[in-house]
Amino acid sequence: MQLEVLNTTGKSTGRSVELPEEIFGAEPNNHVIYLAVKQYLAARRQGTHKVKTRAEAQGSSRKLHKQKGTGGSRKGNIRNPLYKGGGTIFGPKPHAYTIKLNRKVKDLAKVSALSHKAKESAIVILEDLTYDAPKTKQFVQLLADLNVAGKKVLFVLPEYNDNVYLSLRNLPKVGSTLLADINTYDVVNADVVVFTEDAAKLLSDKEEAAA
Repeated sequence: MQLEVLNTTGKSTGRSVELPEEIFGAEPNNHVIYLAVKQYLAARRQGTHKVKTRAEAQGSSRKLHKQKGTGGSRKGNIRNPLYKGGGTIFGPKPHAYTIKLNRKVKDLAKVSALSHKAKESAIVILEDLTYDAPKTKQFVQLLADLNVAGKKVLFVLPEYNDNVYLSLRNLPKVGSTLLADINTYDVVNADVVVFTEDAAKLLSDKEEAAA
């Protein structure tokens, strides 16, 4: 799959990048995408929810009245779950929500997600960004020139660039990730995935080396 490289004004540079067909031309597997997204969202949950049982609630342990002869129901102490301020029956306890997925399944999910974006023509190759200082206003203009303003955009970079990160971090719907850290959820959540030229070439070289 061959895509032309755009400059920061949205015009063609005359160069192109050959993206690996093994990734961007693969047949997507929607089920593994679902599993990977489910795992990602589950891992974000802290799982620290907790309520007090009747053994932990504050209050006297004195029996409220004798067992028989009152004409009313039998009762224990004030920490009875039926009373206000009492313990909670079968309440939530801290636990992890993590889900285990095999590496091959996670890799297939990323390939499937990128393949979907390729089929939707939602992949853009941009010349490498070189900012001397954080320039959010300039980055807003970049989004407009690429015709992606107002969309959820994911920028994929070959390595961390502090000026680029600071330029886009306050923009709504815009995010960035390193090529090595790209994950299925970020790709699925984005409307458009923008690879810098170096990131796209690095991805192609990795696939050639793996083949």
